[in-house]
Amino acid sequence: MPKKLYIQTYGCQMNDHDSERMAGLLAPDGYLLTDRMDEADLILMNTCSIREKAEQKAFSELGRIQQLHRQRPDLIVGVAGCMARQEGAALLTRHPWLKLVFGSKQIDQLPRLLRETTASGRPVIAVDDPLGEAPSLPAHRKGNVRAWVSIMEGCENRCSFCVVPHSRGRERSRRSEEIVREVTELARQGYREVTLLGQNVNSYGRTSDEGVDFAGLLQRLDGVPGLARVRFTTSHPSAVTDRMIRAMAELPTVCEHLHLPMQSGSDRVLERMNREYTIADYRRTIEALRAAVPGLTLTTDIIVGFPGETEEDFERTLEAATSLAFTGLFAFKYSKRPHTPALELDGHLDETVKTARLQRLLTEQQALVQARQRALVGATHEVLFEGPSQSHPGWLFGRTRAADQLHVEAPASLIGQMRSVIITQLRAHRLEGALA
Repeated sequence: MPKKLYIQTYGCQMNDHDSERMAGLLAPDGYLLTDRMDEADLILMNTCSIREKAEQKAFSELGRIQQLHRQRPDLIVGVAGCMARQEGAALLTRHPWLKLVFGSKQIDQLPRLLRETTASGRPVIAVDDPLGEAPSLPAHRKGNVRAWVSIMEGCENRCSFCVVPHSRGRERSRRSEEIVREVTELARQGYREVTLLGQNVNSYGRTSDEGVDFAGLLQRLDGVPGLARVRFTTSHPSAVTDRMIRAMAELPTVCEHLHLPMQSGSDRVLERMNREYTIADYRRTIEALRAAVPGLTLTTDIIVGFPGETEEDFERTLEAATSLAFTGLFAFKYSKRPHTPALELDGHLDETVKTARLQRLLTEQQALVQARQRALVGATHEVLFEGPSQSHPGWLFGRTRAADQLHVEAPASLIGQMRSVIITQLRAHRLEGALA
């Protein structure tokens, strides 16, 4: 009888793809994915620790799983990912019924760890920081049009607010030929678009002796037969090079969209964050990108209420967010995280202040995004159809090269295909279109 695997994922695209790789690794051992926790033989929680709220959700879910474990003592439960690396053995102290605790860099060891705990009946923990190149792993992918491809993991930056260097360890890149081989196989299977993943994706190759940088990798992937689009996330402003800009401008497969976290519009706050650039540096980078890549759309991350942020600092962030014309932003209140230098900074703000500033930022940004979306009505864009629309039965959902999401009345036979679409209207924050 096949065994059932249930994976609960929290956090970013990296975690989503890590979960795909866990499922891919366990498939040869007879584990089939299920969307029902109560019928699983193995439950894995792939966790995030970037913000306190993500941890709270994970601990709350562990309480629910513990009730299920009491009814079925043979159920194997594991905690993976960033929170596992951060908490380590403390998770077993708090939840002694857990059998597996392993970090994101131990995913390749999962089958062995599972066999070990099954044979011994004792919990197994693996949260070290291995050296060497990142491994290539199989993945059980959710879709058949777009695919995530991890090209590196870990981070060498030391942003004072960020727990990633602790939770995901040192930076290491995969071999370029392995990445090209994986993408070539995906294209052969019919995938039309890939998104390259890394904590600091555009620093790819920095710790490798291979001599291939991020721009060089994009050039190699541009030649993969059948591949139509390449995206990547997340980039660091300090790692945007002239070679990367030229690659975005010249390579047909590289999409005209970039996610580039700004974090703050105040130089004083950026310095306290240890971001290694000024807001003027950031603006010059954006100007160079937009000059080279017509139609570039830009999204960003912003942290509101960082320790010591004054009203003047926040106003500068508002001004930057407005003048740089982001097409979307992910804004968050500063969250205290263990193992980060920001914990020791003075000037931690009251939660009500942070909440009020966040709401002001989101309100202004929403108005800008809607104005841009209204301006798109009447334009024609190439859309890659990804699957059925969840909000419009009988319609399809897809994206433009610039990452605008569209709902289009079209036959299911167009899933995985690209077609010209006229954007017809903006309704309830959704763009709708018709086949041209």
